[in-house]
Amino acid sequence: MSRTQRLLDLMQILRRHRYPVAGHSLAEELGISMRTLYRDIATLQQQGADIVGEVGIGYVLRPGFMLPPLMFSQTEIEALVLGMRWVERRGDSQLAGAATNALAKIAAVLPAELREELGANTLLIGPVPTAYVADETLVTIREAICLERKIKVEYRDYAGNGSERILWPFAMGYFEQVQILMAWCELRGSIRHFRLDRIGQLTLLDHRYPRGRRALMKLWRESEGIAQ
Repeated sequence: MSRTQRLLDLMQILRRHRYPVAGHSLAEELGISMRTLYRDIATLQQQGADIVGEVGIGYVLRPGFMLPPLMFSQTEIEALVLGMRWVERRGDSQLAGAATNALAKIAAVLPAELREELGANTLLIGPVPTAYVADETLVTIREAICLERKIKVEYRDYAGNGSERILWPFAMGYFEQVQILMAWCELRGSIRHFRLDRIGQLTLLDHRYPRGRRALMKLWRESEGIAQ
């Protein structure tokens, strides 16, 4: 384990605890000697980490400290890159652009050794055929969810029958083959799932729906038997 990784792990352990942690417990979890632990804590303190400790009590990290050069481990970088690449491929143009920008911001605060790992990441997102959904539709639905506004859509069911619906959109599900909208349907008087590729004309309405998206999300979880 590199020293950079060890310092990151030490910070993460301290962040997990609200109360002082005994030095020997920290050293044991990190697999290092007490002498090395003292040196690592001193290094973090010199870089601005507000770590306080007393003999017989332990060490605690006071809140409010961020250490940009040590924010991510190599494995965390791999997870971030994989997730951002997925969004670049599967999200709408706004989400894809945000993912690209986020990776650039992450790279800017990484030390050189970890920045190289960011560029050399070997976890790739393969091309997966998905039902076509217009970019404008995706952007508008996300906007409606954020603003908690109703939408009017023309929808075709699995048999091809069309209908006009007023929906209260509150969540979207991204699957390998399709994208699903979770919404309260005024026509049915209940929460329904809608495939985005079956939505035709879509209009963002001016008025908000009466129940907040968090309340609708809670109702959906309860109806699906999903733990909170």
